[in-house]
Amino acid sequence: MAFLPPSHQPPPPGPAHRPPGPHAGPPAGPPPAGGSGARPVTVLGLRGRQWMVVAIVLGCCYLSTSAAALTGAWATLRRDPTNAELQRAANAEVARRWQAWPAGRIFPDRVSYQPEEGDSEYATRMGIATTSTCGDAVDPDLAVILGKHGCRAVLRATYADRLQGVVITVGVVAFPDPWRADAAYKEIPSARDAGRAAQSGGVRPALRAAPFPGTAAARFDDAARQTRSSDRGGPYVLLSTAGQADGRPAAAVKKQRPGDVFGPEPQIAHQIARALSVRSLPDCRNSEWRC
Repeated sequence: MAFLPPSHQPPPPGPAHRPPGPHAGPPAGPPPAGGSGARPVTVLGLRGRQWMVVAIVLGCCYLSTSAAALTGAWATLRRDPTNAELQRAANAEVARRWQAWPAGRIFPDRVSYQPEEGDSEYATRMGIATTSTCGDAVDPDLAVILGKHGCRAVLRATYADRLQGVVITVGVVAFPDPWRADAAYKEIPSARDAGRAAQSGGVRPALRAAPFPGTAAARFDDAARQTRSSDRGGPYVLLSTAGQADGRPAAAVKKQRPGDVFGPEPQIAHQIARALSVRSLPDCRNSEWRC
């Protein structure tokens, strides 16, 4: 047996030189482009499914929120109003009566008053003046007070007592709310000051007289004003002034008049103030309410 040196021994058979066997598969081809096979397609598909789930969850959340909001709104519309809501609605209705009510309802045809002796009597309306601005319906000094507190308008009407010897002009001064009306009312000079002014020859500052031709109040002008008073109801201040039907100026009255001659004046103003300011609860069956 001969030995060959290591350098001359044949190399052992390797995979590259192994002859193909009966179970050998086809030779492997080149790797696909990109070097990662189908992995990107799998990741993109997973991400698409995740975003779809997120969209479905968000849609369900929006639907639930909308359903809850609609349910709450429906329950709010169907529930009974609270006491605070009723009070606000009643206050708002009173505040707009000077615009919403007919003039004949604000100033009735007849208003009762109580003389010092005897049964109740009625003053008869002579006429209703057109709506005036706060500066036109009162004396300038009084207009400053009313304007400072937000006066909106002044409505006036003139009445005569049962004997038609005394005439009274009543003015409804409208304010935005009761607080401003009260502030203005407290600044108006008192009736005691008006009495002293009458003795000195005039009543100022006061509501302007509203004469009506062809009636007992035809001669009643500002010079004939002999007394005045003020009252308040809700967002309204009631001003009134009275004089004699013959139109005699206050300066011509030398003798002190009896205390009951002009007694109907503050009573009539108070009756109108009370009717205008009384509150009523909302009634949707009534056309005066906007439900």
